[in-house]
Amino acid sequence: MNLNDIKGDYNAIFGLGHLCLTALQLRKNNLRPYAGPLDWVGTSSLTELNRLLKNRFSNFMAPQNLRVTGYSTGVYTTDRYISLTDDYYHVDSAHDFKADKNTLEHLATYNEVMEKFNRRINRFYEKMSTANRILFVRTNGTYKEAQELESVLSDLVQNDFRVLLINHSKVKGIVEQNWPLKRICAVTLPDREIWQSNDHLWREMLNGVNYIPF
Repeated sequence: MNLNDIKGDYNAIFGLGHLCLTALQLRKNNLRPYAGPLDWVGTSSLTELNRLLKNRFSNFMAPQNLRVTGYSTGVYTTDRYISLTDDYYHVDSAHDFKADKNTLEHLATYNEVMEKFNRRINRFYEKMSTANRILFVRTNGTYKEAQELESVLSDLVQNDFRVLLINHSKVKGIVEQNWPLKRICAVTLPDREIWQSNDHLWREMLNGVNYIPF
């Protein structure tokens, strides 16, 4: 699948990590109509993300699996947050537990945070069941992991879907990988500075992608 196959109308669009980059770029390109459960967490391993999706987020961020790792800052602010890792799925949370309401020893807003995640998870799976066409966007993943992701999503999504998978390496411009996968378009972008320097390339990739509510 190539970038031309990604173009078109979608009833739902979700970022699948691995960093906040996918959510930020979808927002910049006016393709983030609502929050997804993986927008602001770190999921460095696509293999673990596949397991999380296959398990329908069962035991996600369960208290017994959480390990506090220190402090972080917000996505758009300098406010401090408690950072932690879900060791069961290897998911990192850096923007959920505000440091003025939580401590390294006690996550006082845990229930509130989980209510937010559960709302987003329920919406995520509801769209998988009802949307006519869904676009998923992910950074970081191997061919083998992408094969598994395609299989997992094929079992979960009721109708049509596409995946835009972006890796970063020492390339110039957009390099299409042309992986022989039916529903996944894999590309490589320059790795010199992934957060802003590639904005024009993201615009080019997402040109022709439209969100159409239903």
